[in-house]
Amino acid sequence: MKLRFLDRTAEKARIDRLIRRSTGGFGVLYGRRRCGKSRLLREAIPAERSVNYVGDDRAPILQRATLAVEIARMIEGFDRVDYPDWEALLGRWWKDAPAGSVLILDELPSLVAQERGLPSILQKLIDGNAAGSPHLIVAGSSQRMMQGLVMDRSAPLFGRADEILKIRPLSFGWIPEALGIVRAEEAVEAFAVWGGIPRYWELAAEQRDLSAAVASLVLDPLGVLHDEPGRLLLDDLRDTTQAASILNLIGSGCHRLSEIAGRLGKPATSLTRPLQRLVEMGLVRREVPYGAPKRASKRSFYDIDDPFLRFYFRFVEPNRSLLEVRSPDLVWRNLAPGFRHHVAGVWEDLARESVPRLDLAGREWGKAFRWWGPGRDRKPLEVDVVAGEVGGEGLLVGEVKWSTRIDAGAVLRQLMDKIDRLPFTEGRDVLPVLWLPDGAADQLSCPVVTPADVLRACR
Repeated sequence: MKLRFLDRTAEKARIDRLIRRSTGGFGVLYGRRRCGKSRLLREAIPAERSVNYVGDDRAPILQRATLAVEIARMIEGFDRVDYPDWEALLGRWWKDAPAGSVLILDELPSLVAQERGLPSILQKLIDGNAAGSPHLIVAGSSQRMMQGLVMDRSAPLFGRADEILKIRPLSFGWIPEALGIVRAEEAVEAFAVWGGIPRYWELAAEQRDLSAAVASLVLDPLGVLHDEPGRLLLDDLRDTTQAASILNLIGSGCHRLSEIAGRLGKPATSLTRPLQRLVEMGLVRREVPYGAPKRASKRSFYDIDDPFLRFYFRFVEPNRSLLEVRSPDLVWRNLAPGFRHHVAGVWEDLARESVPRLDLAGREWGKAFRWWGPGRDRKPLEVDVVAGEVGGEGLLVGEVKWSTRIDAGAVLRQLMDKIDRLPFTEGRDVLPVLWLPDGAADQLSCPVVTPADVLRACR
């Protein structure tokens, strides 16, 4: 089932502005696979104005012939010529293309892998742009290679782009529309598996429910997404073994650099760069407590940032052997008790993400963080949500729970106790806030945020 095109309003506006230029514009799109880069380009650019080519691993002569056929849909007879090299083919396109037309070279890294000189050829053509020149847009899923081709100072295309768009996963607020979900709690559960990846939503929408989708698409060794993490890592890494091992350990509960290094039997210093690369790819996040300097490496906490990968390395990777011999449905039933704990972690992430977008006590709040460390009584203390007021002295402190069988009053009392023990609340106007599922709270003396509230905020 093809998913209705959702969001991307700002990205479409920028692409539209690019292709309205009187001289040829050069745009760059990059980001993780299955985030919808190609779909965005199809939606944003009229088909009659564009030639869209997806690069692959074939020999350059075969790729040029295929591109010539695509161009012939716009320029009659373009494919009746044998082009000896890319300079000849692209040079003719630049000369004969109708004014305002757009050439889209998707998966540019695959093209460059077969023809190293292609960026230099494109640079010469872009530098010669004049009134009526065609537009060029390049896209790719290898974030490392796309950044190297366009944003590295030594690269031929450096400084030429009129628009550089990193296409990120969609926000939580769009998943009910994509999957036909009515209850906000079900939206949280679905997001805890699929994250914000549009293609995963498309695949899941074809299934009966979340359990069926997980069993068929992810747990089943023949499922489309059963080996997805390996494909993601191959897009950006030459050797995926170390990265997969790090993700596996984080998924199993190792969140400190020293823990990860100890389990791998390596010095911690040797893992700094691999972890940073996973952070740059958007697969892992590094956290420090609220108020701590970003460089506070000794207090760093690493977690898998993507809900799908967090789910995968917690439930799929440890059970690969079992999945080879037992029914995915049966394995899923056995895993179900741990799934609620996994959802609770994602709900906590969504709570922090929602803080700057919510109207809480009529004040504007900055980015939210967790906090951990010794309290005023020197005993260990952890707080789910802490955020400072923008332009004020207010401090938001929150507790996040994922259960309808809770005493909301007791949770609030626990939160007030934590606030009393926090070492940095003195002289601050503290706002306590609870994030609870719908129906879990009675009348309380503090703001309560529900999944429905977060859905409205995160769009």
